[in-house]
Amino acid sequence: MESFNKILERGTATTEEAMKLFDQLDVVGLDCMIGRWCGSGFHTNHPLDGLLEAFNWYGKEFIDAENVHPLLFVDNKGNVFSVNPRLVPINLIIRFPVLPGNAIMKRLFLSMKWMLKTDKPGARIRMMEYRGKVSAAMIYDNLPIVDIFRKVDDGTLLGVMDLKGMKQPFFFVLKREESA
Repeated sequence: MESFNKILERGTATTEEAMKLFDQLDVVGLDCMIGRWCGSGFHTNHPLDGLLEAFNWYGKEFIDAENVHPLLFVDNKGNVFSVNPRLVPINLIIRFPVLPGNAIMKRLFLSMKWMLKTDKPGARIRMMEYRGKVSAAMIYDNLPIVDIFRKVDDGTLLGVMDLKGMKQPFFFVLKREESA
């Protein structure tokens, strides 16, 4: 099995390769999650691959176990803002994954920042069993989504999004934001 870094350099993996890699990684405790994390895709030929990046996804912020900003984005001026997950039409996006990937949709999304933006957390974290290991997991407050995390190294996590009804898992990478 290739290492995480080799697969990341290649830029893509099969779902089976990604799951094998995920299963081999160490678990993550809740304390390790606290802070702001920069996100990137981990492409497995999933219909959502590249979607978050197409909308200037920044990552996630874990304030404490009860308060998580699960969807951080960057506006055209470089400002990071949190989006209310309740306003994300996830079922529509999954049905029509091509729509969000175009430049018009990105401009529309960023122009609607005032409506989508929130200061309120939209998730929490708990320890949860997934594929035989208990690790940190982020549970959305108003969506049937759980993100489960495994540790690549002290500053890197591999995440898998488990959306109720979605057959193929969606993978992503989080890297701890450098402290100023």
